[in-house]
Amino acid sequence: MNHLCMSTCEAIKALVLKGWSGRRIAREPAVNRETVARYLGPSKPAIPTAGSRSGRRSLCEVHLAEITLAIEQGLSAQRIYQDLVTSHAFAGSYTSVKRFVHCRRSSQKLPGRRWESEPGEEAQIDFGQGAWVIEEHGKRRRPHLLRVILSHSRKGYSEVLWRQPTEEFIQGLENAFWVLRGGGQTYCRQLARRGQPL
Repeated sequence: MNHLCMSTCEAIKALVLKGWSGRRIAREPAVNRETVARYLGPSKPAIPTAGSRSGRRSLCEVHLAEITLAIEQGLSAQRIYQDLVTSHAFAGSYTSVKRFVHCRRSSQKLPGRRWESEPGEEAQIDFGQGAWVIEEHGKRRRPHLLRVILSHSRKGYSEVLWRQPTEEFIQGLENAFWVLRGGGQTYCRQLARRGQPL
């Protein structure tokens, strides 16, 4: 381990008292920054300890309750900033409010909402690729999966389609409506009215 002579140590301490940074001091007497830091004493840990916050505290934390209420009301960061400036003579910048609001919104849990609809009013239709299937001859094939869920009763229908032309997709929808209690007849009548082939 390298040791500095007493005069260099005193010079480092004098420069610290003048407000010089460790990097600037290391340039002057041509001493390594780590050596300068060692002689300056214990520094702030690079990794914050558990429960401590890194960085400066935001000016917005004083108005946490008001900002949280504004976020719950659905106000934008711009509106929250304007309200803080108007009602509290807020001295921070809009960017600091925007950052603070973004952090608060991302930490809030999104409410779960169930979409209610009348019986027979709507259905959710999903169509995508299924998992790979190995056929009896060892050939790998990836089927398409049609999933229809009635919004009111949450009853569902699934069908595997090996091809995806429009005719097969429509046939899969008809099968779903037939299975889900007679909707196939209504659907076929609608197609016939539009002049589309069944």
